[in-house]
Amino acid sequence: MKMELFVKGRDLVVPGDLLASGDYLLGEGTYKEGENIYANILGLVDTKEQFIKIIPLSGKYVPAPRDLVIGIVEDISFSSWSVDINSPYQGVLGIANATDRFIDINQEDLSKIYNIGDVIVAKVLNVSQSMQVGLTMRDKGLYKLREGRLISISPTKVPRVIGKKGTMVQLLKYMTNCRITVGQNGRIWISGENPNIAIEAIRLIEREAHMHGLTDRVKTFLEEKTQKKVSDIPLIEESGADFNV
Repeated sequence: MKMELFVKGRDLVVPGDLLASGDYLLGEGTYKEGENIYANILGLVDTKEQFIKIIPLSGKYVPAPRDLVIGIVEDISFSSWSVDINSPYQGVLGIANATDRFIDINQEDLSKIYNIGDVIVAKVLNVSQSMQVGLTMRDKGLYKLREGRLISISPTKVPRVIGKKGTMVQLLKYMTNCRITVGQNGRIWISGENPNIAIEAIRLIEREAHMHGLTDRVKTFLEEKTQKKVSDIPLIEESGADFNV
């Protein structure tokens, strides 16, 4: 059957908008009536070859294995820490995944390792059927955060803050002389020379994530605020899977 697409990638759509017709593979935020495919949420169109989905503009973080998250320790038990990961679901960091060294739970005070209120960069190890989220700190780039500023954005806007192959967050980093860690759960940690400018730029991205020409507006904003030229800065393209830059 003939396949026809009525929208373009990154178009903003609302529930009921006609997206396409034909034998497309349906992803999140779409439904089919007869041969027509419609949006059932507010969001941005994402289409690749024969696949179509909608990226929601709002929503809670739903954890998945290998996600990088920024969590806040909420409680300590006999052999684990409960971690708020900005989600309806609780993160659990067990002693076996807390550090590379051996922990003797009969001899050590776990609060000396991670205390209530500590902010950590962790990775989702697994998610059980009951949505208990197992975390690990035993991987590259996972650590306790010190000093700096912690902000939250909608988790659905995280890909725009990161940018393709990490170029947007690299732009923010170099223009503001800040170290920036972006969690896929919508939390962002910033430390460095111009954190306020970095935060303003991130808020701009969050507000205008659905609009065309966003990268150019962010570049203009950063140039005005920092008096630097984007063209003078050698951006480093990072793997899209590594958000700790």
